[in-house]
Amino acid sequence: MASTLPPRGRRRIGVRTHPGPEYGGQVTSLRTAHTSDLTPSDLLDARRLLDAAFDGDFSDQSWEHGLGGVHALVRDDWGELVAHGSVVQRRILHNGRSLRVGYVEAVAVRADRQRQGLGGQVMDALERIIDKAYDLGALSASDEGQRLYLARGWREWKGAVGTLGPDGVLLLPDEDPPLLWGADLDPAYEILIDWRDGDIY
Repeated sequence: MASTLPPRGRRRIGVRTHPGPEYGGQVTSLRTAHTSDLTPSDLLDARRLLDAAFDGDFSDQSWEHGLGGVHALVRDDWGELVAHGSVVQRRILHNGRSLRVGYVEAVAVRADRQRQGLGGQVMDALERIIDKAYDLGALSASDEGQRLYLARGWREWKGAVGTLGPDGVLLLPDEDPPLLWGADLDPAYEILIDWRDGDIY
């Protein structure tokens, strides 16, 4: 049986929520903060969580993609990080318009705390940010993650996708389409997202 005592050297955090039976009845706290307001310890905790969640297959470029925006961090009663996600600003060109996009990155829940609603807490926070600060939201999902996002109201883009890169427009016919949030776009026109190193979407 797991000990009910806090890990040595840890102290309980001050702001708590009591999520109820659907979240396993365990106390957690949710904090949102810009990358610039996170401590080195916060960032290290997040990177370690992501490395573990992706079985060591979370690259430095993927980590960089999740920085520079607003993070949602869920910690347990002893201050351990159990869930994380971030939303960063990107731009897409669509039908002659440049749209400000809240792009969701680096979403993970610690293995022993999955299916307790913590991913939903993270996404609730990130979706609120998107609704208030961006024209629409977008993300690239794994097969397992896609079911979660579709159930929350995200929708798969049905049109063509591409990027506006160093050499101009580059269509990406083999790219898995992103999921969109709060979007009213015409699939007759492609979406061109801003260029970045690593995975474009």
